[in-house]
Amino acid sequence: MAVQEGDDDPFEEQRERVDDSMQRLFRRYGSENAFEYAVAIVASVLARLLDLVPPVMLGVAIDAIFTDSRAFGLGPVPAEWLPATQEGQFALTVAIIAGSFALGAVFHWLRNWGWNASSQNITHDVRVDAYNQMQRLGMDFFSDKQTGELMSILSNDVNQLERFLNDGLNSASRLIVMVIGVSLVLFTYNWQLALVALVPVPLIALFTYGFISIIRPKYKTMRATVGALNSRLENNLGGIQVIKSSNTERYEDDRVDDASMEYFDANWDAIWTRIKFFPSLQAISGFGFALTFVVGGYWVFAGAPGPLTGELTLGTFVVFIQLSQQLTWPMAQFGQVINMYQRAEASSARVFGLMDEHGALADDDELPDLAVEGGRVEYDDVTFGYDEEPIVEGVSFTVEPGETAALVGPTGAGKSTVLKLLLRMYDVDEGEIRIDGQDVRDVSLRSLRQSIGYVGQDTFLFYGTVRENIAYGTFIADDEEIVEAAKAAEAHEFIRDLPEGYDTMVGERGVKLSGGQRQRISIARAVLKDPEILVLDEATSDVDTETEMLIQRSLDELTEDRTTFAIAHRLSTIKDAERIVVLEDGRIVEHGGHDELLENGGLYAHLWGVQAGEIDELPEEFIERAAKRQARTEAGND
Repeated sequence: MAVQEGDDDPFEEQRERVDDSMQRLFRRYGSENAFEYAVAIVASVLARLLDLVPPVMLGVAIDAIFTDSRAFGLGPVPAEWLPATQEGQFALTVAIIAGSFALGAVFHWLRNWGWNASSQNITHDVRVDAYNQMQRLGMDFFSDKQTGELMSILSNDVNQLERFLNDGLNSASRLIVMVIGVSLVLFTYNWQLALVALVPVPLIALFTYGFISIIRPKYKTMRATVGALNSRLENNLGGIQVIKSSNTERYEDDRVDDASMEYFDANWDAIWTRIKFFPSLQAISGFGFALTFVVGGYWVFAGAPGPLTGELTLGTFVVFIQLSQQLTWPMAQFGQVINMYQRAEASSARVFGLMDEHGALADDDELPDLAVEGGRVEYDDVTFGYDEEPIVEGVSFTVEPGETAALVGPTGAGKSTVLKLLLRMYDVDEGEIRIDGQDVRDVSLRSLRQSIGYVGQDTFLFYGTVRENIAYGTFIADDEEIVEAAKAAEAHEFIRDLPEGYDTMVGERGVKLSGGQRQRISIARAVLKDPEILVLDEATSDVDTETEMLIQRSLDELTEDRTTFAIAHRLSTIKDAERIVVLEDGRIVEHGGHDELLENGGLYAHLWGVQAGEIDELPEEFIERAAKRQARTEAGND
């Protein structure tokens, strides 16, 4: 069953906030492409008007040259300027027709250049602006959005805009010029038969109004389902190793089939509406042409029918038949233009909904840069949460310059969140975080993050070479500096043994390297950055003991004389830290040195006992609390 409007669309709320999205598109981006639009519009008008010249000249030639039913004339051109002989008139007619085709080709080229250039410029700017805005949103925005959904906006929705801005506006310009131009010519020749030829116009307008009201919600639903399908495909491709190792190919086949079928149903619903509408439109246009042929033809050989009066020459009749044919196709295309507009409107609402998303962290360029003198970091009564549910609450501690502070605690205690607040992945709800006395919210975001190096457990490598990944973020580094950073991270030896050395492609997300190799490249990246403050988020969690030893040796050198924060589940890796902060349920429950915390017999001592295999000696209260925490974690993941 097709998804109903708003169902499974994570951007429904954003989209509903957007008013007049297409007008906003032209207001915001149209002025920047005024020259291209001017060329396109002027060239479209002239090209379409030149398209009217051959049938008009054919009518003149039939009446004046072939049937001699009236004098040869070209409207306002004085008769004495025109040839007097039949041969001369024929030659002039041929020259005018040939010239109109040649000049028309030039204007058609300019028309196509103008529409294509403007549409490409606008869609490029829209895509880049949408990405820039998305990239600056806080991490809470991404917590309930999937990559495929965002890709659907940046790719599919922007491409829908491009199709309308190019093909749609191009067709619309042709429609307008042809309808107005043909109508003026027809009324100039014979206003009575012109009224007959234009009978389909009000019927087409009525049909189109009904089509718009029916198709608009269908396109909104379709945009939602294509985003859901992209998310499903992106998730499955990213988790292909888990799918294979879990032998769940058939299960995922069914899930992709379901997502694809929802898109199929929504898309087919819109298609079914279109394929009923367009033939009806063509039938109405064809009826107008047939009516013109019947009335005009009878008028030529039998005289004015019914209430019509006057004479209709053969040449005039031919002009009407020729121009009626040129009018029929643009009117039939009118439905296609409206169709493209409706699809573009649904897509533009999603694009601007993303652009209007609130939650971007304040990054005022006027703010001063962070000045790190020693690297003293203070958390002062910091509270933060999602949707009014606190994740960390009342957190206060100080790390002196050059110290290493380790954050430990059970899963879900808030350790990573505490450090993400330092990096301003989120902003605190209450309290302050200061570096050398400067509130992190009062300095430029660029300088803050430039002063902090981050090494995480889920090391992300970009598709590219080893060299490019080490230099990421420090793009001006030379080869010698990159190699020195790799040596400091114990990575140079294995990089040298790779097929292309530092120029080896790492594959998507670094899939060609082991977990330990990826983490050492991440450490090399941090070494190259040479930050004043270092954040280590379980940097040795997914490696074997030997690799951990190598990485730990790299980290010992990297953390020397730097203010360092470390998160670790393996407590043996942080037991030498000058300050250990123990978190539980978002609050600090104890802090101190390793030996001191063991003597206290609190949560840290119990966690140490778990890792030392002393489970039988743990108090029952600790085990019960651990079970409750695990239950809460599983419930939150459901």
